[in-house]
Amino acid sequence: MTIVRGRDLTDGFTESCDVVVVGSGAGGAVFARIAAEAGRDVIVLEEGGYYAPEEYGRFRPSESLARLGREGGMSAAIGLGDTPLIVVNMGRAVGGSSLWTGAVCFRIPDRVLDEWVREHGLTDLSPRHMESAFEEVERNLEVQEVPSAMISRSSALFAEGGRQMGVEFARLRRNTVGCDGCSRCTFGCPHGAKRSVDLSYLPQAREHGAVVYSDCLVERVVVERERAVGVRGRILGPPQGRPTHRFEVRAKLVVVACGTLHTPKLLATAGVGRASRQLGRNVTLHPGFRVTALFDEEVLGWRGAMQSITSDHFHEEGILLNSVYSAPSVLAAGMPGVGPTLARYARQMRHVAVFGGMVHDSAGGTIRSIPFSREPALFYRMDPRDKARGIRAIALLAEMAFLAGAREVMIPMFGAPPIRTMDDVRRFASSAPPGPRLECFSQHPLGSARMATDALRGVVSSRGETFELGGLVVADGSVVPSSLGVNSQVPVMAMATRIAHLAMEDWRRHAA
Repeated sequence: MTIVRGRDLTDGFTESCDVVVVGSGAGGAVFARIAAEAGRDVIVLEEGGYYAPEEYGRFRPSESLARLGREGGMSAAIGLGDTPLIVVNMGRAVGGSSLWTGAVCFRIPDRVLDEWVREHGLTDLSPRHMESAFEEVERNLEVQEVPSAMISRSSALFAEGGRQMGVEFARLRRNTVGCDGCSRCTFGCPHGAKRSVDLSYLPQAREHGAVVYSDCLVERVVVERERAVGVRGRILGPPQGRPTHRFEVRAKLVVVACGTLHTPKLLATAGVGRASRQLGRNVTLHPGFRVTALFDEEVLGWRGAMQSITSDHFHEEGILLNSVYSAPSVLAAGMPGVGPTLARYARQMRHVAVFGGMVHDSAGGTIRSIPFSREPALFYRMDPRDKARGIRAIALLAEMAFLAGAREVMIPMFGAPPIRTMDDVRRFASSAPPGPRLECFSQHPLGSARMATDALRGVVSSRGETFELGGLVVADGSVVPSSLGVNSQVPVMAMATRIAHLAMEDWRRHAA
């Protein structure tokens, strides 16, 4: 099982292989494993560093942000018009953003797949066609329903309030085995219970001969005779990950799996996307909003699965409700006030419950490359309907909290005081607060190199192949045609599974 730490190399390198995969996250790891199991010689190139599970499991949340997160966990979508600044959490390490997930596992809803068939003409992405890919991913990730005993009191309180409103909740399915409920999922599981791809797909790929290089920034796709034939880039060495030596990997098939924000920049180096002008567009984020409630009773919200229950009761309104409870130190830092006021709230963390809502959004995002910068800029204009959905989700969760007995509710609006009555909730819901005042986050950027039936409508075909260039496949969240309305881990991996199997079945054409 081979992992080469680029930061330890004293010189550059030149390699050749059957398949080079750029990115080791949910999409890239899946493709690497399937290709390696098919007998192909595979090299995986990851910009971020490699940290063993026992190593990142000891990190404090701040260390995880600095070492495993892109831009120290401070990446953001710049809001245009009446739109909040949206924090976008992404991983940058071997294992990618799978290290950061809350382990939630949804399939793409049938209604979304049916929309892709009906409105996008992608007939081979129907529920029937995708079933085997979902099953394969769920089996490899060991997906299972959260046991009742792992539902935290924080989640149970919101569910109690919801049931008084006629809202039912179901237990989530997660890719965890032996979870002990420490609420550290999004900073790297400290117990190895979360089956992130560094513990599932990548070891299996390496067992079949795949080699993973960390600290290797791919800067360009090499093109010869209208075909991708490899990639070039630079090793990121110490100190501070500065580019040092150059490398080149030649391959019969180039697989780009850099994620929604970074895949467009790499594809552009190969001239992809010129026909449709869709490259870097159509980005969806699933904007999320978190409501915090203070109870008289002792909640101890960190005891139990970080995310355990969900409700799609409001799916026709474009709202999904998911339980969530992060590390107490992180939540405490986000409590109201400064100085003594903040300290007073932080001392009451044992009485705090948290829940989240997510919006099934329109494609309001656009990615632009910045000269001389590794990081692209993401601009996002929230549809007024989606903003209204976010406010509606916040109001629903606040109402649930009060029905469950909360004495104060902290809504995600900068500068807003805690609310203490249902009249305050109604005033908030009807006030139409300015978008920039809303505190918003995302962990599910999708789109930017979307699938389509032809080169005038999208960037890749339903097989993940770029329309303009042979030998180049995309296998990550960037290919998703529209917003999913659910957490994207399994959807991205299922799409990559399907793309990888199709590529291996048609290997002779790729290898010609």
